[in-house]
Amino acid sequence: MSQVIHSYQFAPDGKASRQLRALVVEDSTLQRRVLSASLRKWGFEVREAESGRAALEICQNFPPDIVVSDWMMPEMNGLDFCREFRAMQRESYGYFILLTSKSDKGEVAQGLDCGADDFVTKPVNQAELRARISAGERILGMERQLQEQNKIIGETLSELTELHEAMDRDLRQARNIQQSVLPARETVLQGTRISAGLRSCGHVGGDLVGLFQAGNNQVGFYNIDVSGHGITSALMTARISGYLSDRYLDHNVALKRNKGGEHTIREPVEVAEILNERLLVDAGVDQYFTMAFAALDLVSGCARITQAGHPSPILITKSGDVQLLGQSGFPIGLLPDVTYDQFEVILKKGDRLLFCSDGLTESVLNSGKELGEDGLAELIHENNAKTGRSFLDALYMGLLARLPKGRSPDDDISAIMVEYLSNQS
Repeated sequence: MSQVIHSYQFAPDGKASRQLRALVVEDSTLQRRVLSASLRKWGFEVREAESGRAALEICQNFPPDIVVSDWMMPEMNGLDFCREFRAMQRESYGYFILLTSKSDKGEVAQGLDCGADDFVTKPVNQAELRARISAGERILGMERQLQEQNKIIGETLSELTELHEAMDRDLRQARNIQQSVLPARETVLQGTRISAGLRSCGHVGGDLVGLFQAGNNQVGFYNIDVSGHGITSALMTARISGYLSDRYLDHNVALKRNKGGEHTIREPVEVAEILNERLLVDAGVDQYFTMAFAALDLVSGCARITQAGHPSPILITKSGDVQLLGQSGFPIGLLPDVTYDQFEVILKKGDRLLFCSDGLTESVLNSGKELGEDGLAELIHENNAKTGRSFLDALYMGLLARLPKGRSPDDDISAIMVEYLSNQS
């Protein structure tokens, strides 16, 4: 006896979803019934049509998984029916087998071109037909699995998109919070103008610029670059900005009260040592940072500066000379008991003191080389006539013009500049 084989579509979990459907299209009633009986014996749910036209109507409400159609039929032959079948909107693939007495290679190619998947030569051999049907079932099974996998991928992609959008909203909010702790782009204190700029390479960054005033004649200002990029570095800048707060002066580690109860700025080396100690005792902090910090007397123009692994502070004299200051020093937060140095520079009316992060000097230009200190000096000379934030913007735009076309800086870029415009002699 012939074995009865039940044909089902299977989901990825191995459970059958439904019985496979077959459509037999044959104008010969006897041949149609013989084929239908075989397909039912093999486990298919079967419908019959005596012509291509009738078959198309059946397909509207009974989309078949496998079609077995005669080639030669009145009104609409098998090729025309196959073309129409392929043009129909379907949720899944339909496997199409043509029954034909034709064996010419050109005619077979014509059938394939119309969309047929396979051929069975008439008179039909049951064993051959079963083998062809089995091949079609394997293809349908793979197509079904692919659909399910694509569905899972689509659902996963949708979830990832939602997560990305939520993260993007959070990062935009984090950027707003980070921007809120930055000083005004331009501040004037007793005739001295302080300009600040920060451009992150991502939503949030690891650079920080800031300033605070102590009493009437002192101002502290700094440029900080936290190691790494992104959210972790941005969280570190938020923590550091709290240590150097311009709003809650009693919490600012760079300040102390004198005998009269007024806030005064600590020596810059002391500030670096306190911050180094704070970072090393903070649990879970792996980042370190570089810093240029200055305490400026607005009357005398004396700036006391410490450099902790940061790019050299730059003195731009009124006449346009560019001088690199300092001896680099050691970053903050790497090792305990580090000793820092400080130096002084006396600003004269019209002089400028510039701190900037290494995102500027280490940017790779279209020449393949870094901008470097010489390139920065060139940018300064090119834009020396500009002042304030216009000068800082010009430095950044000058850098962009030197980068490969369409490329942005790979690192955060920040700067703070003091223009000493005091009327004191």
